[in-house]
Amino acid sequence: MPRHVHSRIRLFQILLTFIGSGLSISAQPSVTLSYLGTAGWEITDGKTVILIDPYISRLKTVTPNNLVLDDDPRPLFTSTDFAKSDTAEIDRRVRQADFILITHTHFDHALDMPYIAQKTGATVIGTESTATFARANGVQNQQLIVVRGGEDYQFNTFSLKVIPSLHGVLRRAPNISAATGPRPTAFPVEAKPPFRLGDLLIEGGTLAYLVRIGGRQILAFGSMNFIEREVDGLRPDVALIGAMPERREIYAYTPRLLKLLGYPRMVLPTHWDRFNVTYEVSQEPAIKRLESFIAEVKSISPKTKVIVPSYFHPIPIEK
Repeated sequence: MPRHVHSRIRLFQILLTFIGSGLSISAQPSVTLSYLGTAGWEITDGKTVILIDPYISRLKTVTPNNLVLDDDPRPLFTSTDFAKSDTAEIDRRVRQADFILITHTHFDHALDMPYIAQKTGATVIGTESTATFARANGVQNQQLIVVRGGEDYQFNTFSLKVIPSLHGVLRRAPNISAATGPRPTAFPVEAKPPFRLGDLLIEGGTLAYLVRIGGRQILAFGSMNFIEREVDGLRPDVALIGAMPERREIYAYTPRLLKLLGYPRMVLPTHWDRFNVTYEVSQEPAIKRLESFIAEVKSISPKTKVIVPSYFHPIPIEK
């Protein structure tokens, strides 16, 4: 028998083996989500790594829902102190990033982005405010994609729908004070580092993102609010939904959102933890606080699977 005929027969036998065993040679890649804390996530299909709001430094500072711990030996940051990324912790936790998606420019979402972008060469996607902050901290223009919401991009291994959104109500952290007056609506173009922590309380507009990767759709919010018409009809496999107590100040927040999204198969709470302590500190108080959100989801959508994520523990997204 000619060699080329034998080779074709052998290939045919291999294909039959795959089909007979129930395996598909065109199976969709595995997709996992890992929680970075605060509103930060890593999404990967094993090839491309996408980070959302990667805030690793977790500065010791008073936050709207948590006081600082008395036994935390780290320096306390107030609004007048110069904010500085914990580069050693970032180096421990982040090894690869191809894209960084920033929902808004508050420090607990954007502070670490410039260091990670320069360390990894990642493309940064966000508002003009995000791009201005990145440039001010040395990120190159060719790494930046400025969006407003409404864009829908196709990249090599995934697509990305950029969704206009709203920031949640800032309880006990208003946007105006007697001392400073209203905050700027976007990060100032002329601003130069170093920046004080108070300088990094500029929202700069808020976005949400729909990431389509490996046959899955992941909808990520960075805060506790949304625009109905912008999310109505989306059908994500998993929704990353802001779950801090501020959600209660938005009318029918959880039921409205779940209905608009068609009651997703999986919900992962985001922006729920105590993010002013190190990763090693117990999150038991925050988990207890989260119970009311889980109960809301379960009462509205009993078939939805709710997972409370552990830091840096990959969660497979089933199709």
